[in-house]
Amino acid sequence: MSDQALTEQIGTFVRHHRVKQNKTQDTLALESGISRSTLSLLERGETVTVATLIQVLRMLYRLDIMDSFEIKETISPLDLVKKQKVNRQRVRLKSKGTEKKEEQIDW
Repeated sequence: MSDQALTEQIGTFVRHHRVKQNKTQDTLALESGISRSTLSLLERGETVTVATLIQVLRMLYRLDIMDSFEIKETISPLDLVKKQKVNRQRVRLKSKGTEKKEEQIDW
């Protein structure tokens, strides 16, 4: 997808949710702390700052889409098993009687 297509898709997303919430451009712009013309640029797919987009998404209660940018560290199953082997889960003490029996056995 081209940059222009992506910005247009973002603008369509913002416009859709603004209309769905029955807000005018003036209302949303005022709530977001931006000018109506900046909001209009955003909805038309023109270039705006990321900060402006975040302000608008916050007022539309759609910051949840920012979760897509969260970095989640994954661990492979093999690394998980290796890590679990390092962390001992039990301690077994040898009894004194067992050591003597092992010493006495002559094979």
